[in-house]
Amino acid sequence: MQQIRQNSRTDCLNRVNPSAEKQAIAASFGKAAKQYDASAAFQRRVGHRLLEQLPVLAHTSHWLDVGCGTGYFTRQLQGQHYQTTAVDLSFQMLEQAQARCQGQGDFQHADAEALPFADNTFDAAFSSLALQWCRDLRVPLKELKRVVKPGGVIGFTTLAEGSLFELQQSWQAVDQALHVNQYAGESALVQAVESAGFTDYQLVVEPVVMHYESAFALMKDLKGIGATHLSQHRRQGLFGRTALNLIEQAYASFRDHTGQLPATYQVCFGVLNND
Repeated sequence: MQQIRQNSRTDCLNRVNPSAEKQAIAASFGKAAKQYDASAAFQRRVGHRLLEQLPVLAHTSHWLDVGCGTGYFTRQLQGQHYQTTAVDLSFQMLEQAQARCQGQGDFQHADAEALPFADNTFDAAFSSLALQWCRDLRVPLKELKRVVKPGGVIGFTTLAEGSLFELQQSWQAVDQALHVNQYAGESALVQAVESAGFTDYQLVVEPVVMHYESAFALMKDLKGIGATHLSQHRRQGLFGRTALNLIEQAYASFRDHTGQLPATYQVCFGVLNND
C-alpha cells in the first residue's frame, strides 16, 4: 500500500498558526478518526449535494480533495474514474482514507492554508466542511486558486453564521460561555471569495436540518466526528450531568411535530470557476 506522504511543507502546522490551534484541531479529529463514519450523516448529506452541483469532467481529470477525512468523498470521486490526491490535517484521518480507497490515489498530510503542490497542478478541487476550521477563508481559497489550473473548478462547503443556534441557545440555560463555534455571515463569505480573486462563482447559503431524539444524541455525534474544538476563546463553563439535564430541558422547546429535536446548520455551497 502506498505510504502517506509528509512533505517539507508539513511544518506549516507550526508555521501558519503559532498558537498551535491547528495542532489542537488535528488532534481532535485524529481521536475521532476510527469512529467518524458512524456519526457523519450530516457530512455525507452536504458533500453529496455539493457533488451534484459540480460538472462532470473527463475521466483523465485530476481532483484534489482538501480535508478528506476518512476518504468517503475521495472514493466517490474515484468512482467517477478521476485521478485523486487527498490531503488532511489529521494523519489518523488519512490512514482511514487510504484504507477506504484501498491505496488508490495519493494521500498527503497537509494544511489547506499551505498546500504542498506546484501552481496549476489539478483540474478541479473538492472540499466539504473543512475550510471553516481556517481562521481566514481567503487563505485556503487563494491556495486552491493557485493549485487548480485556469479553467478548472473548485467546489467547497463551509458552515455559516447561525449554525446550531438551537444548541447554543440551550446552553444559555446553563451559562453564558461559548459552547458553539461562530461562523462568518453570507456577506463576509462573498467578500472572502472575491478577495481570493474569484469573479465567476456561485455561492448559496442554505439551512440543512438534522433531527435527533435528544440533545445528548446531537452532542454525541459532534464528539464522534471530532467537531468539538472551539476556535474562539471562551471562558470555562459548567459541564457534567447537571448541565446536560438543563440543556435537555431547554432544547425540548425546539421539539417539532415529529417529536424530534432539530439541529440546524447554515451551509455555504460554493462553486468557483478558476478564471
